Amino acid sequence: MNIVASNRVNKKVLLMGNEAIARGAIEAGVEVITAYPGTPSSEIVETLAEIANNFEYYVEWSINEKIAFEIATGASLIGARSLVAMKNAGLNVAMDTFMTLPYTGIKGGMVVVVADDPGAHYSSNEQDTRFAAVYAEIPCLEPANQQEAKEMTKEAFELSETLELPVFLRSVTRLSHASGDVILGEIKKPLKKIGFNKHWKIPYRWNVYGPPGAASKHRWLHLQMEKSKNIIEESRF
Repeated sequence: MNIVASNRVNKKVLLMGNEAIARGAIEAGVEVITAYPGTPSSEIVETLAEIANNFEYYVEWSINEKIAFEIATGASLIGARSLVAMKNAGLNVAMDTFMTLPYTGIKGGMVVVVADDPGAHYSSNEQDTRFAAVYAEIPCLEPANQQEAKEMTKEAFELSETLELPVFLRSVTRLSHASGDVILGEIKKPLKKIGFNKHWKIPYRWNVYGPPGAASKHRWLHLQMEKSKNIIEESRF
């Protein structure tokens, strides 16, 4: 059995950074996982697809990053915890939805994993996607080692649900493809609080509005980001 699927809590194992992110998603009770393959991010969903029969989540390779992002968004809007993964250049493809979703807000925790490639070992550029998170006005977490990659993935789901915003998890080639010690935690079962809300019960920010509504939702986004400052200051990271 793939060690990422192990139930041996507190066992120390050697994992690639991408495998550690996959393990963190499992421990957080992820329910929907999507991605478009691209080095250095591919092993996240590759690992989760390999062990899918052991768990209750849905996983897919999407036809591009925009579709992957939108499927994960839809899952989150009905209450499922979702994770979408892509490489740096892949975020460019998903940018339309990526920039609009923070105004809308989400329900189930949504983690956006983007693997950058400093040195352009596998990419056509060295774009630093942390600035995209700043541009979209959403929290960005950046693990420094494999253990943090697992733990920050779990933390990202919690932060996402607290703020009702997607949370950006940024990795890089040397983290994603290097291996390090990871202590396994308890695997959380999905909450299964999935369901469509009646339209008239949905908060207005979960609907798509024209210019007047967008300005109001932008003010709400600013309030959420102010709230995030205190949460992140008190974080164990």
